[in-house]
Amino acid sequence: MNEDSKSTVTVDDIDYEVGQDNVQIFGLDIHNPVFAVSGGVIVAFVVLSLLFPAVTEEFFGWLRPWLTDNFDWFLMIAGNLFVLFSLALIVTPLGSIRLGGEDARPDYGYLGWFAMLFAAGMGIGLMYFGVSEPLTHYESALGGVTSEGGVRTDWAPLGGAEGDPGAAQALAMAATIYHWGLHPWAIYAVVGLSLAFFAYNRGLPLTLRSVFYPLLGERVWGWPGHIIDILAVFATLFGLATSLGLGAEQAMAGIEFLFGIPASDGAKVVLIALITVIALVSVVAGLDAGVKRLSEINMVLALFLLAFIFLAGPTLVIATGFVQNTIAYATHFLPLANPFGREDVNFLHGWTTFYWAWWISWSPFVGMFIARVSRGRTVREFVTCVLVVPTILSIIWMSTFGGAAIDQVANAGNALLSEASDDLKLFIMANAFPLTQIISFVGIVLVIVFFVTSSDSGSLVIDTITAGGKLDAPVAQRVFWASFEGLIAIALLLGGGLASLQSAAVATGLPFAFLLVVMMYSTLQGLRGERYVTTPATSPG
Repeated sequence: MNEDSKSTVTVDDIDYEVGQDNVQIFGLDIHNPVFAVSGGVIVAFVVLSLLFPAVTEEFFGWLRPWLTDNFDWFLMIAGNLFVLFSLALIVTPLGSIRLGGEDARPDYGYLGWFAMLFAAGMGIGLMYFGVSEPLTHYESALGGVTSEGGVRTDWAPLGGAEGDPGAAQALAMAATIYHWGLHPWAIYAVVGLSLAFFAYNRGLPLTLRSVFYPLLGERVWGWPGHIIDILAVFATLFGLATSLGLGAEQAMAGIEFLFGIPASDGAKVVLIALITVIALVSVVAGLDAGVKRLSEINMVLALFLLAFIFLAGPTLVIATGFVQNTIAYATHFLPLANPFGREDVNFLHGWTTFYWAWWISWSPFVGMFIARVSRGRTVREFVTCVLVVPTILSIIWMSTFGGAAIDQVANAGNALLSEASDDLKLFIMANAFPLTQIISFVGIVLVIVFFVTSSDSGSLVIDTITAGGKLDAPVAQRVFWASFEGLIAIALLLGGGLASLQSAAVATGLPFAFLLVVMMYSTLQGLRGERYVTTPATSPG
């Protein structure tokens, strides 16, 4: 390819105008029929769930085990494919393609970009599971394998490590990092890159249907595309509702621990409602004034809490643990990623397949949000930063909080921490540190701010999808979606609690996983057809 061809960005001649199928009514600018179908179904779901909570609980109680028992192999294979695809893009010539064209430059510096990636991609989950998951895996692994009637009844990952605290800790941290490392971020990278490429390099609307243009052609503007976008809305809403429910559980547990206010269902509903109102204010403020600012506040608070635990806790144990845990992650990576012949079915179904479906249900929201803030990055830069940097941060976070928690149980005999519920474990661990009240309060604030950033960034994304790819849709539409995110979380929390929330995430994540597999092929076709190769450029940051 000569220099002249490298200087020109060629966009496919696609006869489509963003928002051409929209309907303007009551001051709204909505895509027909994506908004009507998804909005109508969501309203009906919330109403029926609140009217019949027992039926909701029974249905979701049956649904999740049925899905994980029958489709665990597919979710596992899909997760592995996403990692391989992402790593391949880093090392191939396709990595030099720049999102937005050769002359495009990033809109955000690295610090602001990383803050938004981290806050949108993980958020509440790291707060909820940072202490509870490593500790749970450690105790399960240490207890070893138990069976009844030839079927394993324990929850230990792989073969466990009965009676060996060192091996149990290594296995526990490897399993935790496996769930928060390369695999979830590869899912986000696939969706984010696909959306960014077809929007910025092909001039298509920033919606999920656009990614499938190489395969469906003009049919993406018809019902095949409508169904793709509607599925994306459902996956995003229920994935977010799971996280919001977890956040409400943990925040109320912390409030009860600090202030003695009982963590009743009514209190959780009030908390979700209050935080949804805060999220509405942020949504109205927009991406730069609202989401970006809150994400940066998140990052500062998270780094403060991380640094305090590291310095006030078992510093040497945590520091050495980072290296040891990374080695353990690499050592156990292939056995944990193996989809066939697994005997640790409780761990596989209860943890890994739930996580993969949960991450996938989040992927339309996180992927589109990442795409919106990533114009100007090269494919290599995008994938490396989205895949590798957050994985390193997740290892640091889990090593710090998980390492401190396991040390308290294994070496300090903190039985109270071991016996505490998952939503309370963070605050019980903090009780062993100086400035307990302050640290616990910071933890509650961080959960709430993560709650808000997840809700408002999710609302912006869903609004873009249901507005036919428009980025400047009326504020009233964002308010609608932010409100119903909170209502869905309330409906599921009242209709079965966390079990219903997790089942809903799996139910919406699984069908979307099929779309993501096809999305990889479509994106590869688009990248291979790109008619220029960019050269590295200096970006702000």
